[in-house]
Amino acid sequence: MVVKILEFVNALASKCREKPVILLGGYWGCMRYVADQALKLGFTVVIMPPIEAEDREFPDRAIVLRTGLSYRLRSVAMVRSSDAVVVLGGASGTLQEAMTAYCEAKPLYVLRGTGQASDKLEVFSPFVDERRIVEVKLFDEPRALAEALCRDMGLGI
Repeated sequence: MVVKILEFVNALASKCREKPVILLGGYWGCMRYVADQALKLGFTVVIMPPIEAEDREFPDRAIVLRTGLSYRLRSVAMVRSSDAVVVLGGASGTLQEAMTAYCEAKPLYVLRGTGQASDKLEVFSPFVDERRIVEVKLFDEPRALAEALCRDMGLGI
């Protein structure tokens, strides 16, 4: 997973003419690798931890928004604050964020083949239900995901 995460962040840096702001729900697990690489490459990183983890240490250069919201409420606020949602792997919290993205009409990009619960999102492609609110876009390669995100968000080179 770490290799795929680094490949995705590096591709964002090379494929987007403007670096998008990266919003994360914490600074542990996969999110830590995203944050560290993004900060190293000059991205603005915003971390919105749940109240249960607001007292953890975060990178000095990251913007930390301590909202006082629990895990699930923080996830809703995080998705609603985003222009797009990228799934690079994850468990139930990630699945909730993906469904929230769909319901809130946020573009949804999913890396499959991670070996994590988020791989189950593949069954929802191209659309979660008959409302066809937003397409669930699946990618096998992190670089292709980054290229599509940059292009779709109007940030492509």
